[in-house]
Amino acid sequence: MQKFKNLYLGVGAVLLAILLFGTFFLPSQPTLISAIQLQQLLKESLPSVATIKGDYLFFTLKDQEYKIAKSSVDLQEFGQKVPLEIQDEWGILQKLAEIIMIVGILFVLLLIFLAFKQTKHKPTKPTKDSTSYENLAKSIANEAFSLHHIRPMTSNVTFEDVAGVSEAKNELEEMIDYLKFPKKYQDFGVKLPKGVLLIGVPGVGKTLIAKALAGEARVPFFYQSGASFVQIYVGMGAKRVHDLFTKAKLNAPSIIFIDEIDAVGKARGNMRNDEREATLNQLLTEMDGFEDSSGVIVIGATNNVESLDEALLRSGRFDRRIFVELPNLQERIKILKVHTRGKNCDFDFEEVSKMCVGFSGAALAALVNEAALCAIKRNAKVITKEDVLNVRDKVMLGVRKKLSFSHQEREILAYYQAAKAFSAHSLEVPFEKITLMSDGLKSVDKEFLSKNEMENQIKIHLSGIAALEFLYEEQYSHAKHDLNAAKAIAHKMVESYGMGTYLLGNEKDVLRILEDCKNERVSFFRSYRGILENIKTALLNNEKLEYEEVGDLIHAEV
Repeated sequence: MQKFKNLYLGVGAVLLAILLFGTFFLPSQPTLISAIQLQQLLKESLPSVATIKGDYLFFTLKDQEYKIAKSSVDLQEFGQKVPLEIQDEWGILQKLAEIIMIVGILFVLLLIFLAFKQTKHKPTKPTKDSTSYENLAKSIANEAFSLHHIRPMTSNVTFEDVAGVSEAKNELEEMIDYLKFPKKYQDFGVKLPKGVLLIGVPGVGKTLIAKALAGEARVPFFYQSGASFVQIYVGMGAKRVHDLFTKAKLNAPSIIFIDEIDAVGKARGNMRNDEREATLNQLLTEMDGFEDSSGVIVIGATNNVESLDEALLRSGRFDRRIFVELPNLQERIKILKVHTRGKNCDFDFEEVSKMCVGFSGAALAALVNEAALCAIKRNAKVITKEDVLNVRDKVMLGVRKKLSFSHQEREILAYYQAAKAFSAHSLEVPFEKITLMSDGLKSVDKEFLSKNEMENQIKIHLSGIAALEFLYEEQYSHAKHDLNAAKAIAHKMVESYGMGTYLLGNEKDVLRILEDCKNERVSFFRSYRGILENIKTALLNNEKLEYEEVGDLIHAEV
């Protein structure tokens, strides 16, 4: 019976607090509207006055009270149509203080009453309730991502800051125009695309494109990582998705950007995860459910589109897919010009771009930054080509640990690298330099490759193996990476391009291409052993040879 008395007392105190709060602090409940709904209401009539209270703008129209987020309204433009008042919130704060004081007094009285009752009973040993800890952690996680904490970002990035993705920018031009002038499209009955999926390898600028889209259109930009929706608590991921879309709708037109969307949008299948599937289902519902999400564009970015759920990829959700490729030569030149703004540079952009085949936009940005640091280390005020060359391998491969080699190991490495350089120069494949540890060979930057060009690439990769087999009648373990590269090219020739003996080739065709290329190089080095020896000797003495130096050694013996 004592437990019931304490329960009644607690319930009575809570009800009294709710009654006081509702009486003094919540006299009315205005309807929350979005920016698009505000425009529709103002077409019919204008309110006599509007009041700014905290983060919201309040007004009355046709005996109905409304409120709208202040951040989604151009107050200067709105104030030219409707008089604005800023309400002094001291009276509200005073009422709130009175309520807090009354509730605090009731709470203290309740604690005193319970403490008095507990003295009459023998205290019991407290037990650890794991559920209470779990509920506390869940409430903290929920509060951290509550609707109040979701705030839009204002992007200052424009398409002038984004180079090397001309095709992607062209695809997004009409979206920008729609976001700027929605009425022009609405008059034609055109709906805004609900989703855009940016697909590309890491570093090509997918996030930068989304920021530029928001910056060009001048609309609120909501950024979230796909991993932020993945939760261990049931229902939390779905709630986060709902809160995000609710906030975006209140600020419509707006953009939601979900980076690495494959973290939450993986295909549903045997590897069952109820929480992740519930989050994905909520995302599918928000993008194309019964509830209208007009005015909100969802941009997703991924480098693993094959893993996404088919329902997420169908039309009506991600209406457009934009493939963001690695930049070509002209695009790399433009990217370098963007990242060298405000820096003193003295090198040819085209020449440096030709050295950076396979670099992404992010890698080129890192290259310029590392080159600038290199210039600072040598107390120079201008970034030169030498600074770029000094850090190019560091950006591409990272810093390698320098090893100590014996005289025989150095000789083997010198023959191996000299053979590759000799083949590359004779087959007219450009490179910057060769060293004992690495080479400056680069892949062909072309859209279409002939069978002869692909075979030449294989010959270069197998040159070191062929030379050592001819000179030492032995194979060595450091040829692993070149052998794998040669096999990959041969497999593409046979399986993808039909360049084998028959149009539909097999593994025998792959082996035949590799063996023919290697044997051709063995014959080549047998005929020009003297040149190979000269290049090897020069490389051992200098530990580095430029492309022109290799050419001089070749022509000196011809």
